[in-house]
Amino acid sequence: MNSITTPSITDYIQGQRQHKPILAMTHVIYGYPTIEESLAWMTRLLEEGVEFLEVQFPFSDPIADGPSIAAACHNALENNPKVETCLSHLGLLARGYPQSRIVLMSYLNPMYRYGLNKLAQRAAEEGIVGLILPDLPIEQAQTYRSACAKNNIEPIWLVTPSTPEPRLQEITSQANSFLYCVARTGVTGNSSYNNSEQKSSLEQESGLIQYITHIKAHTNIPLGIGFGLRKRKQVEQLEGKVDVAILGSALLDAYIQGGQESGITLYRELFPY
Repeated sequence: MNSITTPSITDYIQGQRQHKPILAMTHVIYGYPTIEESLAWMTRLLEEGVEFLEVQFPFSDPIADGPSIAAACHNALENNPKVETCLSHLGLLARGYPQSRIVLMSYLNPMYRYGLNKLAQRAAEEGIVGLILPDLPIEQAQTYRSACAKNNIEPIWLVTPSTPEPRLQEITSQANSFLYCVARTGVTGNSSYNNSEQKSSLEQESGLIQYITHIKAHTNIPLGIGFGLRKRKQVEQLEGKVDVAILGSALLDAYIQGGQESGITLYRELFPY
């Protein structure tokens, strides 16, 4: 099978940003609560017009994920998901909704067992535009980077407020079209936004601006920010500063509480464009 040719992530973001102040990346776990229901949820989000769909292939030890996503991953694993089947399913969605872009996120263990070269090749064949492996250090990723380059698929790297300067320089020198910026150090979903006695990192706008400015001093590629987004005010704070706002744990929590309708209500509240 030949890979699907699509504009680069950078070109896509630049085109979409001509019409919107910020784009959305929504996070869904493949196989939760069942494979069929997760695909239905992905389809609903794509029908809603999300620009990026980040699909997480579950792993038993998701070190970057908070309790909601970790629990959902463990539930999803009970459904015995397969990487190859996941890729095929995502290919159907990519072909069915060409106005959106799909990225695959997982951890090194299941992807290494599947084969990193095969992963990059099959992902490209299915029209997936990017891969996220948060526990694969860029310094140890030469094989993975080469496989992605060979198949014209983008490895998406993460940076955090605590990323050391030399490593930030290395990551930004290797990132070609999109950089995933974690808004704070820790796991996903751990926002204290609703506590009036505390402020989340995104409320500390001066610190956020400083963080974004520091990253922009190293690169001019599009930036996305996630980890802790739950309120419209938080997304507003990001408009004009970054290109993509990433909605993860809050979307999953809404879905758990009220199914697709609650998830869509939250999405529309945060991205009323």
